[in-house]
Amino acid sequence: MIKSLNILLIEDDTIEVMKFKRVLKALALNHKITEANNGEDALQILKVKENIPDIIVLDLNMPKLNGLEFLAILKNDKILKYIPSIILTTSGNQKDILECYKIGIAGYILKPLKYDDYLDRIKRLVDYWSCNELI
Repeated sequence: MIKSLNILLIEDDTIEVMKFKRVLKALALNHKITEANNGEDALQILKVKENIPDIIVLDLNMPKLNGLEFLAILKNDKILKYIPSIILTTSGNQKDILECYKIGIAGYILKPLKYDDYLDRIKRLVDYWSCNELI
């Protein structure tokens, strides 16, 4: 059975946030999305234990606290480090990919240019995590 996810989306680009939400709506998926514009905002959200998400989807290139800096802080927290974190970015840089996996991400997804490809990747992402046993 597919369960509804509580997703923390960390993305500074308003168009990307709208696109992510539009995909979930188009797929008729009833997941709760909490938005943060950057890593600093996300850490503030995560301070409230009732706001702990099932998964975190984040971009790498953000102002204030970028994705790698956010992940370093997250993975050093004794509770938050277990939240599956998935990178959703335009950066195919091998150094970025390696750094993210070293930190302990659960996945790395490149944002495709075509909307249909984007829709397919987001569907696969939420389908996968919806059928996982999460903490």
